[in-house]
Amino acid sequence: MVLKSAAATFLDEADMFRNQYDTDVTVWSPQGRLHQVEYALEAVKQGACALGLRSKDFVVLAALKRSANELSSYQKKIFKVDDHIGIAISGLTADARSLAKYMRTEALNHKYVYGSALQASRLVLNVADKHQRCTQSYVRRPYGVGLLIASYDQTGPHLFQTDPSGAYYEYIAQAIGSRAQSGKTYLEKYYAEFEELGVDDLIKHALKALSGTTGDKELDKDNASVAVVGKDHPLQIIEGEELQKYLDAVEVEGNAGGTAAGEEAMELASEGESMSTS
Repeated sequence: MVLKSAAATFLDEADMFRNQYDTDVTVWSPQGRLHQVEYALEAVKQGACALGLRSKDFVVLAALKRSANELSSYQKKIFKVDDHIGIAISGLTADARSLAKYMRTEALNHKYVYGSALQASRLVLNVADKHQRCTQSYVRRPYGVGLLIASYDQTGPHLFQTDPSGAYYEYIAQAIGSRAQSGKTYLEKYYAEFEELGVDDLIKHALKALSGTTGDKELDKDNASVAVVGKDHPLQIIEGEELQKYLDAVEVEGNAGGTAAGEEAMELASEGESMSTS
């Protein structure tokens, strides 16, 4: 009983010690951590999965949509910013809508002033700075959302990621959100093929990667959303019946792949039997 009480006391003190430093985003812990920022990053990990991949001419985003219950509609996870920029989100959808509105305003202002489309890297830097400002001001909380930003501009196709800490990265392929590791594993396996692929093949790869993040549910036209942007191809969001043909193609390829693997296994088995007989 004495040992149990001592252990319980130690855990209580540890929790109290941590909570002294997570009441405000501007307070550092003795370990050099900002707990509120870490909590915001955790909100991104809890969100529905979103992923992106690019070739030399196109960028594809795919996102898994969630509904509150069977009677509600699915939340939107892909937003249009401009004809050449789109975002997929994971985390708090309300925060994502606010950032999408800011990005649209920035793109529109640039087009009005300079008469040309805003370069994606400049917009991503502005968004990352907006994230970062929320980590240095006690009157705000960090945005609880991560963004995957797809664009095609005068410098070519780009896929960026931003997170609540203000960090941003550029990727060939990336997945964020709940069960994102499953999607990353698929993307890491096939990313070398992406460079030369066309739109349809990129979309099918995106759906295959996304299907591994659904858990017990199956990927269908209602809970999946895809966006494409690229060379001579303005941003297009594909959902519903328009997406069904790609889901059917992925299913057919999966069945064909399973059949081919089964036939190969049977051939290997028969070869083994013949060798053992001889």
